[in-house]
Amino acid sequence: MKTILVVDDNTEIRENTAEILMLAGYNTFTAENGKKGVETALREKPDLIVCDIMMPDLDGYGVLHLLRTNPATEHIPLIFLTAKTERTDFRKGMEMGADDYITKPFDDLELLKAIEVRLKKSDIIHKAYGAGEQGMNELVKELKSSGLLLLDPEHYDSEQVAKKQLIYGEGKRPRYLYFVKSGKVKTFKVNEDGKEYITNLYSAGDYLGYLALLENSAYEDTAEVLEDAEVAMIPKDEFTDAVYNDMAIATKFIRLVAQDVKEKEERLLRLAYDSLRRRIAKALLDIHGKFNKEDAAQNSIDISREDIAQYVGTATESLIRTLSDFKSEKLIEIREGKIRILNQEKLQRLLY
Repeated sequence: MKTILVVDDNTEIRENTAEILMLAGYNTFTAENGKKGVETALREKPDLIVCDIMMPDLDGYGVLHLLRTNPATEHIPLIFLTAKTERTDFRKGMEMGADDYITKPFDDLELLKAIEVRLKKSDIIHKAYGAGEQGMNELVKELKSSGLLLLDPEHYDSEQVAKKQLIYGEGKRPRYLYFVKSGKVKTFKVNEDGKEYITNLYSAGDYLGYLALLENSAYEDTAEVLEDAEVAMIPKDEFTDAVYNDMAIATKFIRLVAQDVKEKEERLLRLAYDSLRRRIAKALLDIHGKFNKEDAAQNSIDISREDIAQYVGTATESLIRTLSDFKSEKLIEIREGKIRILNQEKLQRLLY
């Protein structure tokens, strides 16, 4: 059960607000002034705070300042509840870090809706996502489904892109955030010897191209369609505005971008030092996870040997020899060109 602290010097408003929240299923604490509000917040660590602005001794701005400068409470969402309606007051509160601003008299549903949205956002911001682009995709999807990031791919133009066609090229400046509605896509770099190295794989439901958008830089790799795809295109400005209009969301993205860079560095190290068997086992598990997100029980991998070799960073002949070994060890089977994992647990153990 989520916990909410109500801080208001007006006894009737404080008690009525607390009653509304309790009826809505929240565990509620109250404080009759700013000083006690801060003390209660430090002691109880509520999930959200509803706070009046105009209070004697310590007003709502002072409460907000003290909470935001204390590591124990700095991330607790705070909604101002006040009779002050001047735009300067609103701007001051938001610049100090308030999450929302509701004026008195207020509608019960208005307050409950604001609380629901802020709690949902807090859950998303503090959730531990996977490293790299997978984590960023999860974050975008949850922000979109919660209504915090209004970027529905269905509202944007999409294109049918045939196999082997490029979506974007290395060195080009980004214009869109891309969303894969169907099909499969790979991103790759070409080394000095002219060989491809696959940097990532995408399937239906994935976003791609946002790293260059967030960093305002050119693409560091090329995106090519592996299987006929439908791709929606979200304009660059609409994506960056949606992200950077909310600093909490922007900070989350930046941290995941840093994780993405670290993940790619670690993968390059694995390519340099891991045994070929281990690298191929890791690649099969990675590709299975990326292309079978909707059906984890589906164990087949439908991707060319050449593309798997480029993902691993080895010659196609070396890949085929290792796959043959895996087949004889009954780790995989190969039917009609498709690889099917027979023993995922044993394949996983090869990584250690």
